[in-house]
Amino acid sequence: MTKPNLQKKDAFKVMGISVETSNENEMTDQAKIPVLWGRFYQEQLSMQILALNYTVYGVYSDYATDVNGTYQMTIGQEVDKDTQSDEWVTKTIPTSQYLVFTSKKGPIVQIVVELWQEIWEYCKEKNIQRTYTGDFEVYDERCANPEDAQVEIYIAVEEK
Repeated sequence: MTKPNLQKKDAFKVMGISVETSNENEMTDQAKIPVLWGRFYQEQLSMQILALNYTVYGVYSDYATDVNGTYQMTIGQEVDKDTQSDEWVTKTIPTSQYLVFTSKKGPIVQIVVELWQEIWEYCKEKNIQRTYTGDFEVYDERCANPEDAQVEIYIAVEEK
């Protein structure tokens, strides 16, 4: 992991599919996030959503408490702020200050898990005050080859 950089990002809207889970659940055989990713690609949802671009987001929102509680995981794409849908879940990621972490290159299923583990450790060591208002993973052109991908993870933090 490279040293994270601090970045202010304006609010944006992601439309897609969602599930409620927890980090504890994701470490069991009942993990829901891999199933959600499978559905996103099997149903070719990126071809159905009227997205602003090709980037896919993994959005973490509606945290019950913190890293130990439940949250919503939404996989989708950025849409115009006026886009409405009865078919898809819509999440607005609020304007915030983010710590941006960039993974090493490698198999996507491996690098994302490793980067989250590094983020949790980094936040604990540095006493980072997360806001839990919305965090997200960015899957852009660097993820075209899932065996040699690179992702960014944005963590909402308290402004200094």
